[in-house]
Amino acid sequence: MGFILDGLESESYDRAYSDRQLVRRIGAYFRPYRKHIAGVAASIALASFAEAGVDLLLFKAVDLVAATGSYPVFAAVAAAFIAIEGLSWLGNYLRQYLSSKFVGDVVYALRSDAMGAALAHDRSFYDEHASGKVAARVATDTQDFSDVINLVVDFLSNLLVVAAAAGILLAVSPPMAALLVGMAPLAALAALAFRRLARFVTLQAKRASADMNARIQESIAGIGVAKAFRKERSLYRDFSEGNRTAYRFGLRRGVVLNLIFPAVGILSGIGSGLVAWFGARRLAVDPSLTPGAWLFFMTAVGRFWWPMLNLASFWSQLQDGFSAAERVFALIDREPRVRQSGSAAPERFEGRLEYRDVRFSYDGKTTVLDGLTLDVAAGEKLAVVGRTGAGKTSLVRLFLRFYEFQGGSVLVDGRDIRELDLAALRRAVGFVPQDPFLFPGTVRDNIRYSRPDASDAEVERAARGLGSGDWVDDLRGGLDAETGHRGSSLSMGQRQLVALARVLLKDPVWFVLDEATANVDPFTEAQVQDGLESVMRGRTAIVVAHRLTTVRDADRIVVVEDGRIAEQGSHGELLARGGYYARLYEAYFRHQSKEYVLEA
Repeated sequence: MGFILDGLESESYDRAYSDRQLVRRIGAYFRPYRKHIAGVAASIALASFAEAGVDLLLFKAVDLVAATGSYPVFAAVAAAFIAIEGLSWLGNYLRQYLSSKFVGDVVYALRSDAMGAALAHDRSFYDEHASGKVAARVATDTQDFSDVINLVVDFLSNLLVVAAAAGILLAVSPPMAALLVGMAPLAALAALAFRRLARFVTLQAKRASADMNARIQESIAGIGVAKAFRKERSLYRDFSEGNRTAYRFGLRRGVVLNLIFPAVGILSGIGSGLVAWFGARRLAVDPSLTPGAWLFFMTAVGRFWWPMLNLASFWSQLQDGFSAAERVFALIDREPRVRQSGSAAPERFEGRLEYRDVRFSYDGKTTVLDGLTLDVAAGEKLAVVGRTGAGKTSLVRLFLRFYEFQGGSVLVDGRDIRELDLAALRRAVGFVPQDPFLFPGTVRDNIRYSRPDASDAEVERAARGLGSGDWVDDLRGGLDAETGHRGSSLSMGQRQLVALARVLLKDPVWFVLDEATANVDPFTEAQVQDGLESVMRGRTAIVVAHRLTTVRDADRIVVVEDGRIAEQGSHGELLARGGYYARLYEAYFRHQSKEYVLEA
């Protein structure tokens, strides 16, 4: 059993739901489509009773021919047969049409909820969980959830078929029908025995598939680096490992699910054999059991057992859909770490920012900010410097509410940041990361992303507001140039300029620049600096910087070391003190100065 029961690790936000909980949650998605479900049930009833009518018609025809010897009666029987089959076709057509409609609607609603939850999760969620695995839950598992709906529809259909067949069998021969119905619970018990195992193996198979999807996505995303270092084989080996794992767990799932019907089928075969033997014996001694009735009974046994097998295996088969639903609901139900206690949305922010004894850790083990206290005045241009890992970027991320801090408070215009409406706060903040992300489309589309209602003139004004605007003319196609996948058609400097123009168009109260000029060439940096100087005037700017030009022109420089403010002051003041900043200047900044170039 080790082959079956060995499992993959679940995600930290996964949780176990009982069948009852899942049925209740799934029922909530079914509830708006009661009319569709009623129509499906009616069409199933029409098709089911039409199929039972075919068997009954055949039974009467055989007995009539045996009694009269008149074969022309089959002409009337054929006409009736065609009419009944027409009703059966109509019922099945309506069932397929209506069920397809509401299945699509339910999957659409579930996928919308899953995507909404994925977008609402805070930044820390995506630091911990691969985006490919999250995408698998939103796309693949929501589609697999449709299996639940189809199984429920089939369950209703089979239930009606079994009810119709059992009623007719009891009317034809109560003793034989009692024998048949008495054996049905054995098949149900055999199928139910697979239920827990089926849930386990299907859940593991989905986890393995999501892991493989994540590996593929990460490999394709990093293909440029892999080719530069000739690591394609390494990527392929990593994919092969995930592919083998997915194959292994998929095989387990197939073995378990495909064992259900053979196991239950053996019991049904034994049952059908017993009924045939018992019926043949009664045919010889019971004058009320005619050859037509016996033939009809044996035909109806097949119609009874097949839907009965489906009913018996319903809960085991349902585990596949339940596993998908469980993964989707876990994504939806994951509690956010960033919590707002209020939803205040001021009409206009002043631009003040305060950190009061802030303590923060990403993993709950390593302290990143340890009692940091800092005041940023409205309209001030603040530069934040420090060694890698000192806590510079973490300071900015807490202001943006990407993460939840564990102690102290962050105040915006004197109000606790947790009391504010996040949408209102983020509309007032323009954030430019070190590695800008561009969406597929044109440069114009990417700049307009911050303000979809902006006119072409406003977009162009924002773009040309950086430096002299010459960079726009350098683009092949100007603002209508295609950016390519993740901005691959543009240089790093051009991507950064597009990202900056996007923020300028937003016209925020705060500018937050996280080493925004670290990856651009000196010429592009000059363009960026020229544009930023005019735009930042009168606004609050927080700049995490590694470039001397940005640091030297700041109103105030704060030096972060080990999660605390080590020093603060102007460039000249800090150099004169000969402290930590002066050492940083000698190590990192001095070689960027004109004086250093002249000395060299």
